[in-house]
Amino acid sequence: MSDDDATGDTATKPGDDRGATYASFVAIGDSFTEGLSDLAPDGTFRGWADLVAEHLAALTPGFRYANLAIRGKVLDQVLEEQVPSAVAMGPALISLCAGNNDLLRPNGDPDALAKRLAKGIRELRATGAEVLLFTGVDPRDSPVIRHARGRFATYYLHIRSLADLYGCRLVDLWSMQGLRDWRAWNPDRLHLNETGHRLVAAKVLTALDVPDAGEWHKTWPLPTAPTASRTENARWAREHLLPWLGRRLRGTSSGDGLPPKRPNLTEWP
Repeated sequence: MSDDDATGDTATKPGDDRGATYASFVAIGDSFTEGLSDLAPDGTFRGWADLVAEHLAALTPGFRYANLAIRGKVLDQVLEEQVPSAVAMGPALISLCAGNNDLLRPNGDPDALAKRLAKGIRELRATGAEVLLFTGVDPRDSPVIRHARGRFATYYLHIRSLADLYGCRLVDLWSMQGLRDWRAWNPDRLHLNETGHRLVAAKVLTALDVPDAGEWHKTWPLPTAPTASRTENARWAREHLLPWLGRRLRGTSSGDGLPPKRPNLTEWP
């Protein structure tokens, strides 16, 4: 993407506060940021963003956190519904991960998505907040989305360019080999499990230069049995793929009507 493709504005330079702590954090996006498939002791979804907030809160008294992400949201919904709320809250740190649900649709255009994403990034950076962007995991091992690998790779290259252009922090999940093992994923093969979210949280804290971030590298032991037998694949298709396809055909989302889990920027308990 050229500068003219992204914006006519002058690029924002990265801040000079590498290693600084953050007094407030707003997370926006879809199921990845909401934290699906990682259950907290009280039965609510936790996920990498909550884990990052917990770590930041331990470093900064009075730390505040909001999580506006809702499963199933496409990019335009995030830009229209969540970005203005994040801007109004004026936090020190904002994470933005969106567009993957768009790319799962046949008409998902990574170039068009990146242009719309750039507008949202400009709005967030204009607040003076540190902005955190994400590439996704390489989908070549996924039976659902590997056919769209080229679209995903193109979109993630745009995100890398936008992070550089606007001085955003970048979390590169594509390079995380530990996330290519299905033991880091929920049985639906679309959402990370507790282990996967913990690995991402460590990578996020490393990207922020936060002390004692933890280890995001993961080398799995060899499996004792095949991880994707024909019987397991058939069960997965029946329990997860067919309901997902049904929602796509009906034009509905698993997040329809759901509120964000932490809609206000409040102090971490």
